[in-house]
Amino acid sequence: MTTTQLLSHVDHTLLTPTATTADYINICDEGIAYGVASVCIPPSRVAECARHAQGRVKICTVVGFPNGYAATLAKAHEAEVAIRQGAVEIDMVIDLGRAKEQDYAAILSDIKALRAATDGHILKVIIETAVLSQEEKIALCSVVSEAGADYIKTSTGFAKSGATFEDVALMRKHVAPNVKVKAAGGISTLEDAYKFIELGADRLGTSRIVKLVQGGSGSGY
Repeated sequence: MTTTQLLSHVDHTLLTPTATTADYINICDEGIAYGVASVCIPPSRVAECARHAQGRVKICTVVGFPNGYAATLAKAHEAEVAIRQGAVEIDMVIDLGRAKEQDYAAILSDIKALRAATDGHILKVIIETAVLSQEEKIALCSVVSEAGADYIKTSTGFAKSGATFEDVALMRKHVAPNVKVKAAGGISTLEDAYKFIELGADRLGTSRIVKLVQGGSGSGY
């Protein structure tokens, strides 16, 4: 895989709470220049980024982020507004408390509501692997598959750790064949990025890969 091919799997991400308009314009310009899969930015910045990008790079945003415990109706409305403003991909966070008490029916209902709200657009489901047991991760692979999401995603990048090789391999093994895997958070080297792809990740959520390709350091999300 070439560097150009690798970049086509990257959701170039900026979710820092203190980021400014100039920062978001810059990440859009970088996304366009480097041919990334999308730029992933907060819901409040979707409209301005979509206006600036003018379709030259896909706009991805997050819903119920980063804690996941917003009401389902609120998540669905957030997604619908983002799509009206120009987002074409939505990364939602599950209710992690429901996951810890194994209330998978509630999580399934939550994801299905977002699936309906995002009909015709890419839906990625963040399960926050850093706070889950192996059994919970496997169970959630089944839930995400049943709900009809396009991707299962490891992490928000705001927990104690991000993506691991072991979690990506586990998820690829246990999700349905039509569900793709997104590794996110803590991907700090090009070697690691290639390894995640080899293990079955289709997308990489990171701010670092473009920096590394530019010759900078692998710091950030």
